[in-house]
Amino acid sequence: MGFLSALSVFTSIAFATLANGSPLTSPVKRELVSQNLEDVKLRYVADSGICETTPGVHQMSGYIDVGKNMSMWFWFFEARESPETAPFTLWLNGGPGCSSMIGLFQEHGPCLVNDDLTTTLNPFSWNNISNMIYIDQPIGTGFSFGTDTVNTTDAGAPFVWTAFQVLFESPEFAKFQKREFLFTTESYGGHYGPSFVTFFDEQNEKIQKGEIKGEEINVSALMINNGWFDPLIQNKAYLDFATNAPGYGQLQSDEVLAAMNDSYFRPGGCLDQEQACYDAGTGPESDKVCRDADDFCIEFLLVPAAIDRDIDDLRQNSSALFPSEAYVTFLHQQAIMDAIGAEATYQECADAPDELFVRTGDDARTQLPKLGALANSRLKMLVWAGDADINCNWLGGHASVLAMDWYGKERLANTPFTNMTIDGKAVAAIQNVDNFSFARVYEAGHEVPAFQPEAALEIFRQILNMQQLHSV
Repeated sequence: MGFLSALSVFTSIAFATLANGSPLTSPVKRELVSQNLEDVKLRYVADSGICETTPGVHQMSGYIDVGKNMSMWFWFFEARESPETAPFTLWLNGGPGCSSMIGLFQEHGPCLVNDDLTTTLNPFSWNNISNMIYIDQPIGTGFSFGTDTVNTTDAGAPFVWTAFQVLFESPEFAKFQKREFLFTTESYGGHYGPSFVTFFDEQNEKIQKGEIKGEEINVSALMINNGWFDPLIQNKAYLDFATNAPGYGQLQSDEVLAAMNDSYFRPGGCLDQEQACYDAGTGPESDKVCRDADDFCIEFLLVPAAIDRDIDDLRQNSSALFPSEAYVTFLHQQAIMDAIGAEATYQECADAPDELFVRTGDDARTQLPKLGALANSRLKMLVWAGDADINCNWLGGHASVLAMDWYGKERLANTPFTNMTIDGKAVAAIQNVDNFSFARVYEAGHEVPAFQPEAALEIFRQILNMQQLHSV
């Protein structure tokens, strides 16, 4: 298609100062402009020296302009090992409106930010074994900026598809199109993953039939940790988890549990309202029904399930200190922004994109049919969850995959959990059915790789190698 056949390079020489007072020279900025699509281009800086300081490891950061006044932020890190043959992995955080810099800096990126705003290399970074790209979407999330029109999960898919059209047509990323492509995500990624991968597959079919021109995006594996898949099932799981979180016990008082039970089951309660949302379909007339259902279930199921506990880690109180938020201050430094090519002030979880989703009640809608269809297609898949997370707890995630309509449904229900061990230590309870795996990761909160970095890297490695989960 030649989206990016014209290449222009401009140099910006500027000096800035890091938090520790050392001077920093801005790297060369590059811009790849499409001659065929208006307002579509790739703008980036290469090898900024920020975060990934492993000698010889290439990185790029900047913007994919996916439309007029629509600048989508990305940060790419080459694999530390065999980048010329290593797979290519996309990471998306959830929200909606939460930045993928969360995954980069708090979970599995090349560095961790210390309290003094210096960085330390992460020995368990996923770019040890894969080329990694982190993208902030929809527009308005993280460092992304401009006009945001995305108000549902499905509406977000075409923009991410467009971003990869730009990337895979560029000289810098074209080589990755034929690599194994892993789609990895968490939390609202339980919506993003099934929707976006389904859209990519639909576009591939249109390209193959000659109905549209474009670059195929062939996803080889889908990984979703602590995902939000099916609200009808997962709102009930707040009650179940608060009653008895396996390994941790009863989280709330009998009085709170009784009130939650009433809120879910009584006429007009969460169950009835969620079912009404499902029955209302997907047209605009369903928006208020689903929005009201979501508001009710959050207030009367999710909130009381946590109360004075951190919603993402039941072992911490509501003012949780882990993972560290130091990286946010790090990214607010003008010197860092200049070095990486950031043009907007970083927002960890922006309100504006989330509000658009709230208005359509997207949070109350299910993506389970699409997840089941992907499992049925024998796509390599992992649904995994930290067992200390309340927010998208593993009981709800497991109940969701047990409810999926796919050829392995009965086998999964009859497959007992077994322990996955690393050097003899149990790190997860696992189930495998052909290309589908489920894992409950022990002693981990919502952001699994932050709490169990070694186990998370090993699980990632096994999925990347297209293996069933197993002990090592």
